[in-house]
Amino acid sequence: MSDKLEVQQDTEPREPETGQTAEETYAEKAGPRGTEEITLIPVRFRSDRPSVHCDAGGLKVDEGEWVVVPCEQCNEVGQVSGSPLRIRIPEGCDIPRIERLATTREIELYYQNLEAEKNARAVCQERIEALGLEMKLVRVESLFDGSKIIFYYSADGRVDFRELVKDLVRTLRTRVEMCQIGIRHEAKMTGGIGSCGRVLCCTSFLKSFDPVSIKMAKVQNLPLNPNKISGFCGRLLCCLTFEYETYKEYAKNLPSMGNICNSPSGEGKVVRRNILKKTVSIATDEHGIVEFSNKELEDFKLQKHEVKGADAPADRQKALDDDSKGSESPEEGGDQQEKKTGSRQTQKQAKPSREKNGEKHGRKKQPPQKRRGRKTAGPSKKKRRSRKKGKGKRGNESKA
Repeated sequence: MSDKLEVQQDTEPREPETGQTAEETYAEKAGPRGTEEITLIPVRFRSDRPSVHCDAGGLKVDEGEWVVVPCEQCNEVGQVSGSPLRIRIPEGCDIPRIERLATTREIELYYQNLEAEKNARAVCQERIEALGLEMKLVRVESLFDGSKIIFYYSADGRVDFRELVKDLVRTLRTRVEMCQIGIRHEAKMTGGIGSCGRVLCCTSFLKSFDPVSIKMAKVQNLPLNPNKISGFCGRLLCCLTFEYETYKEYAKNLPSMGNICNSPSGEGKVVRRNILKKTVSIATDEHGIVEFSNKELEDFKLQKHEVKGADAPADRQKALDDDSKGSESPEEGGDQQEKKTGSRQTQKQAKPSREKNGEKHGRKKQPPQKRRGRKTAGPSKKKRRSRKKGKGKRGNESKA
């Protein structure tokens, strides 16, 4: 029995030397709850488009290999453009996953689709010019299985492309889809270099376009020159949204431009603000333009309030003394009150006396006039007729 007990004791999990339990060590290795560790691999589906990071799963692939990735409409073939990266992400993230390595036949179909896209673009551009349509062809995309070709175009308004679609279907012998895009999506598909010298944000990593306003440029103290704050598409730069919330948070306690502000150098007008340094430049009459930090201004305000608080009791006592000197005795106040009430009573008594005498506002009250009676109307037409008839009968009777 003793041997069996010793064996059972040896098989039980022992706590680590650090003092942690086995559950704690497992939690450290597994990471926080609600997350999972995956291997991401960048895959490029077109040479002129940015890479898409896909989940490798249990597949080991090297850079330059061809893989098959299931997409929304069908499977797509792409080439691995970088080394794998092991990261931890929240559970439930929608990340495309590599299905398998591509075969030689699938790689050949990939290059055939590229040639088909070039041919379809040339045909579509020719028909647009022949029909005189006001539209700009941006991109042509063919699905991997060749079941459909998508034409992306931009236009100022609606375009009647029914004849164009008929000609394309007749020539290409496949399904055709026309998709109108905005000017920002056009810049994203076309690509280019921004004023900062880097690849456009929308082309490299942005997936959606957030609304941008001129207020964001004002908060960040940027020049309101359209040429400097506009992007490749002609609209406001998307990067204005990146630091807007930070500038907004830093500028909360800073005085606004043009405001009159009290400072250690005297009262002056705010002429410049450095939001990141949290400093303000104030133009004073004595010392000119002086720069102060937000902390210095706040400390100056606190000191000023403390001095005011120390002088408050003396000022209050002085005001009370002045009030006591200028105030009257309660007896005098009572007499004045009685005089006022007496004058009011006399005024009230005078009113009924005037009414009795028929005087109001210095005029004698006139006796009420009798209402004139309504004039009695004469006999109606019917009565007059009846009277005439009666007279006629009487006259005939008298003649008889």
